[in-house]
Amino acid sequence: QAQLVESGGGLVQAGGSLRLSCAASGRTFYAMGWFRQAPGKERAFVAADINSGGSTYYADSVSGRFTISRDNAKNTVYLQMNSLKPEDTAVYYCAASYGLGYGMHTRADHYIYWGQGTQVTVSS
Repeated sequence: QAQLVESGGGLVQAGGSLRLSCAASGRTFYAMGWFRQAPGKERAFVAADINSGGSTYYADSVSGRFTISRDNAKNTVYLQMNSLKPEDTAVYYCAASYGLGYGMHTRADHYIYWGQGTQVTVSS
């Protein structure tokens, strides 16, 4: 049974940085992504890493500030978040799949495995 365990969330000031980690069990995932959900909002795509950096994708709202990466030896995916803004406040979820349809990296319903979520709060 594959599972994902997230860590690294917390409270930071605007302009600060956090690094989220998602440790995966089982074999290496082809696709791993990060999503976030703010209160009263739908779960939204943040970033995705396909085939260990073969392709990376970012939501427009985080492009240039966030970086997704993997440590294959640890089977862990990271989300480095810099220049954080209050609007980044949300619960962040790691997601993974052994397969992903073409162009579906932004679709939460196309990922099979999910982490428990970690809270990121950015104060102004």
